[in-house]
Amino acid sequence: MDFTEHTILIVDDEKNTREGLRLSLEDEFDVYIAANIAEAEEVLKNESVDVMLTDLRLGAENGMDLITKALARAKPPVCILMTAYGSVDVAVEAMKKGAYDYVSKPLNIDELEIVIKRAIRSRKVEEENVALKAQVTERYGLENIIGRSRAMQPIFETIRQVAPTRATVLIEGESGTGKELVGKAIHHLSGRPKSKLVTVHCAALSEQLLESELFGHERGAFTGAMERRIGRFEEADGGTLFLDEIGEIDLNTQVKLLRAIGERTIERLGSNKPIKVDVRVVAATNKDLSGMVREGTFRDDLFFRLNVVSVMMPPLRDRKEDIVLLVDAFLREFTEENRKSPMELTTEAVQALLDYDWPGNVRELRTVIEHGVVMSNTPKIGVRHLPMFLRDDSLRDLRGGGSSTKAAPALPPEPVDLNLAKMEERLIHLALEKTGDNRTEAARLLGISRRTMQRKLKEMGLVEE
Repeated sequence: MDFTEHTILIVDDEKNTREGLRLSLEDEFDVYIAANIAEAEEVLKNESVDVMLTDLRLGAENGMDLITKALARAKPPVCILMTAYGSVDVAVEAMKKGAYDYVSKPLNIDELEIVIKRAIRSRKVEEENVALKAQVTERYGLENIIGRSRAMQPIFETIRQVAPTRATVLIEGESGTGKELVGKAIHHLSGRPKSKLVTVHCAALSEQLLESELFGHERGAFTGAMERRIGRFEEADGGTLFLDEIGEIDLNTQVKLLRAIGERTIERLGSNKPIKVDVRVVAATNKDLSGMVREGTFRDDLFFRLNVVSVMMPPLRDRKEDIVLLVDAFLREFTEENRKSPMELTTEAVQALLDYDWPGNVRELRTVIEHGVVMSNTPKIGVRHLPMFLRDDSLRDLRGGGSSTKAAPALPPEPVDLNLAKMEERLIHLALEKTGDNRTEAARLLGISRRTMQRKLKEMGLVEE
C-alpha cells in the first residue's frame, strides 16, 4: 500500500517534538502539524485527515478533548494518543473515547510508523466495508448476496439491469453457488416486491405431480385428485415464479411450460378452460441446458424462451477473494443462532479455507463455518475446529478439494502415509461427516454392511462395547 497519499496530523505543544515527528514521517506520509486544539481544528476543517496523532498534554488543554471533537466530525480521522504518562488507566480512557491506539513517550519512530500504517489499513478496511454495504443495499438491494470480487461485479450489474423488466431470466451455475439468492434479488428489485415470490423445486417431483404443482388440477383429474387445486402459476399471479432445477423437467411438461410462458395462459389438469396469468418467470439449473438441447433432452424453443437474459454464477474457487467476507457473514449468523460471543478464525484456519477448492461452493463453506462455531469453545476458531477433510490433505484430495493452483501431488515420502488401517479410519470419518453421522448411510457410501461399520467403529474406539 502506498502511504504517501495518506495525511497525518501531528498535534503537540512542544515545537521540537512536532517538528521532529514531521521530519521523521514526511517521507512516508503527507504531514500537517498543529500546536493546540484550535490549530488542529482548523486543519481538520480544511483538510482530509486520515490519522491524528495528538499529545495528551497540550499546555493547559487536554488531548482527550481534541479526540472527542475530532471523532464528532462527519469524516473523523483515526486517533492515536501520545503520552508520557503511559498507564492502563490512560489507555482505557483513550479507547473509551474512541482512540484507535496509544503510544508512550519517548517515541520509537519505527514502532510509531507501524502503528500509523496499521491504523490506515484499519480505516481503509472500514471504508471498504461501508462502501460495500452501501453498494449492496442502496445501489443493488442485494443484501443477501455477498461478494466484491471481479467475478461477481457483472452479476450485480446484470441483476440491477434486468430486474425492473419483464424478461425471463436463466440462472446457471454449479450447485451451492447461490442461484436462488439471485432469483430472490431479481424479484426484490422487480417492482413487484410486495407480490408473491413462489418457488418450485422441479427435481423433487414426478412428471404428473410437477404438472399439478405448476398448473393445478380439477377434482377427479387423476387418481387421488379429490378436490380442485390452484397451481403455482396462479399462486404467483402478479409476482415471480422461480423454477429451480429447470433441467429436470420432462419433455411433455416442457411443452406446457413453453405455452404458459409465451402466451401467459395455463390450463389446470382435467380442464380445457384457459386461465390468464401475469407471472415473471426466473429459472435456475446446474446442468448445461445448451448441451441438453443438442442431445434432444431439452426443447430448444423453451431454452430460448427462458434464456432471454442469462446469469452465470461463478464457483467459489473462482472468487476466493470473497471467502473472508462470506466467513464474516456466516460467523455472525451462527454465533447469534447458537448464542455465542463473537468469534473469528485464526490465520491458519483462514489459509486452510483459501487452499481448498470448494466443490460444494458457498453452501459447503456455510456448513464448514457452522461446524467451526459449534465445535469451538473459545472466541478463536482454529484448524482443529474445522471438519476433518480440511485438516487432512489425503482426505482433501479424496474429496476433489485440493487447490487447483497446486501441482499434482507426488507419491507420499513416508511409508506410514500408506498405512491401510489409518486410511480406512480416515475414509470412515469422511463418510460420517458427509452423511451427518448417519452410520447406515455412511456404510452404504463405503460399500460395507451396517454390521461391518459397527465393528470397525468399535475397533476405532468410537462405540462402546
